[in-house]
Amino acid sequence: MNSSMISRGSSSTILWLSGWSMPDTVFDRIRLLLPEYHHLSVDYSEAETPEKMLLQTEIAVENYLRTSALHGPLLIGGWSLGALLALRLAAKGFGDGLVLFAATARFTRSKEEGNRGWQDVYVRKMMTGVVQDRLAVETKFRQLMFTEAEWEAHLGESLPPIGSWATPALIAGLQILRSEEILSQLLNIYCPVLLVHGTEDRICPYGAVSELLAQLPKAKLLPIHACGHVPFLGREERIADELRRWWHEQ
Repeated sequence: MNSSMISRGSSSTILWLSGWSMPDTVFDRIRLLLPEYHHLSVDYSEAETPEKMLLQTEIAVENYLRTSALHGPLLIGGWSLGALLALRLAAKGFGDGLVLFAATARFTRSKEEGNRGWQDVYVRKMMTGVVQDRLAVETKFRQLMFTEAEWEAHLGESLPPIGSWATPALIAGLQILRSEEILSQLLNIYCPVLLVHGTEDRICPYGAVSELLAQLPKAKLLPIHACGHVPFLGREERIADELRRWWHEQ
């Protein structure tokens, strides 16, 4: 677990969990705008198996709890795959609140549920493709992250460079996206949840967040209109203000 931008006397801590294939530096801008929080992150870019990736997130929380008196309540912030991992931790009773970007409680869905996720066959093709030509797979995945207007605005250029994850970690992350299912446990997540979701997300469709909003007892949705899969990128000041206001209300 890495720690960064520690603010002495901070009232709360945010543990950041990044999306598939992405380094946690993607959160740097939003963290800079939240200096009153203590920031931690989990680097699972070298995880060799799904089990190790899942274990890393649990160990990070357990390590934090040993020193929680120093840093106050724990928020778990997750994006995409990281949001699924955050929901998994909350279902186990970890965390005082969740901040979830482009979240889903189950990534793979049946053909009939295409408005809530991807069919498993597409994720399996990605796993095969990662072994054959990982650059092509990651490039295509990034193309899906943004709307046409966002690409024209060069928003995609703000992402960290491709290639920060080891190939086994890419496969492990995809295996988690295939297998993790938190839908049946949502009613057991009682902590406050802030959901931030792009209305034109093609990776975790908007139907997935509508499902979360309906089933999480203490969820609030912040829709980002005309936005794809990265609802915080280029909007960090707004997101930081919304997060701060929401958590203060809690």
